[in-house]
Amino acid sequence: MAVETKFVVVRKGEEKMTFASKKEADAYDKMLDMAEAFTDWLLQSELALDEAQAENIALFLAEQKDGLQHILRTSKLPEAPGTAATVAVETAEHAEVDNSGNEATGDKKIRAVKAA
Repeated sequence: MAVETKFVVVRKGEEKMTFASKKEADAYDKMLDMAEAFTDWLLQSELALDEAQAENIALFLAEQKDGLQHILRTSKLPEAPGTAATVAVETAEHAEVDNSGNEATGDKKIRAVKAA
């Protein structure tokens, strides 16, 4: 017999989502906390929103927190995935090239470089 551990996020007595890892369940729970705070904030605003609209907007903002943070920091839309002009520097064995052009193996991390 197999034993499985599942982590269930429960809100107001209702099961919201089941996860295989505690880390994923905690992240989802944190996102729901954020959405709840956004909902309260939107309902306190002068905007004419009903509770369902506020909840939908709040959940969207919480789910898109990385994009929201980018906009707040830069006042610009984040680039859509796959549109950034990046070039990954990588080889099969994470080799680095020294000044003479010879490859030397190393444990350097691969990094993306934004193309001009």
